[in-house]
Amino acid sequence: MNALLNRVYVKRLYPEYRHVQNFSKHNRTIQNMQIILVTPAGPDSKAGNRATAIRWQALLEEAGHRVSVITDYQGEACDLLIALHAWRSADAIKVFRQHWPERPLIVVLTGTDIYRHQKEFPEITRESMAAADTLIGLHDLVADDIPGFCRHKLVTLRQSADTPAVKGSSKANPDRFDICVLGHLREEKDSLRAALAARLLPEESRIVVSCAGKPHSQEWYEKALDESRTNPRFHYLGQLDRPALENLMAVSRVMVISSLMEGGANVVSEASRAGLPVLASDIPGNRGLLGEDYPGYFPAGDEKVLARLMRRTETDSDFLPALITRVSQLAETFTPEQERQSLERAVAEAVMNAGKRNQEAEAGAP
Repeated sequence: MNALLNRVYVKRLYPEYRHVQNFSKHNRTIQNMQIILVTPAGPDSKAGNRATAIRWQALLEEAGHRVSVITDYQGEACDLLIALHAWRSADAIKVFRQHWPERPLIVVLTGTDIYRHQKEFPEITRESMAAADTLIGLHDLVADDIPGFCRHKLVTLRQSADTPAVKGSSKANPDRFDICVLGHLREEKDSLRAALAARLLPEESRIVVSCAGKPHSQEWYEKALDESRTNPRFHYLGQLDRPALENLMAVSRVMVISSLMEGGANVVSEASRAGLPVLASDIPGNRGLLGEDYPGYFPAGDEKVLARLMRRTETDSDFLPALITRVSQLAETFTPEQERQSLERAVAEAVMNAGKRNQEAEAGAP
């Protein structure tokens, strides 16, 4: 569809709008839309998806939209719906399509959608993908792991992080080598892998691993406490607020990201913006952010290789600076401005794709 036809269609679908500006291939700007953003994470949740929803609300409002964040969508009117999670938000997606079949819909693919729910609940997950006018993927390799029929509507977005008040490693203790692990404690994160690796280090190593995050269950809480009691190189700090997390990164020399699956971890963004080097599990979600040739990968779930990498960062005078250089070079790809531009592109493409979809439906109607 050419730009003129699509502009005509959008104004026909939303005649009261004046938000379509210069709808061309290279400069697509839409403003003043009423957007509902649906997330399964409630207002009191510290989950990453809640943080993403609130951050996107602010970025979209900066772009000139009106945005509501809700957890239970019941068919309320809006110009555009953004659903975080293909599987967890499947009911909301169905309700939206039933009430507003012509309106644009964006579905955000999380790590569990891509690497778990596609296998465990393929029909529901793929129905949500098919219903979307635009899909958002949070790392550069998402297209490799979703069905071919929906790759054409995928927009890649890198989650952003603000510049921290203090840089990574800027408060490092010269008498020890601190390593941090951040994020919720749960199976997908393999949260205690660095603690297990620390048990394999030689006696002369100065490495200490500190883990901060909310446990997913009582079982994870007890596992973290038990590891902290029995492993002299490991400390579980519980859930920390933002200043405390930034301080932990400031005293750390390295961050470990040991996830078994990731859709595009925001903690990678935070580490890069802080200039804090990362040792990461070799999975698509990490490779899609850090790059195929990043030197700090280890096989997921392998504490022996991780222990060797941890020791190398402590003892190899060339390795740690090389990691710092790489994450620092990536920092500009994780800025709020970059994320806002990607969101605006996703919104514009959703409107354009909805226009094309509805024109094709009209043309095919008897």
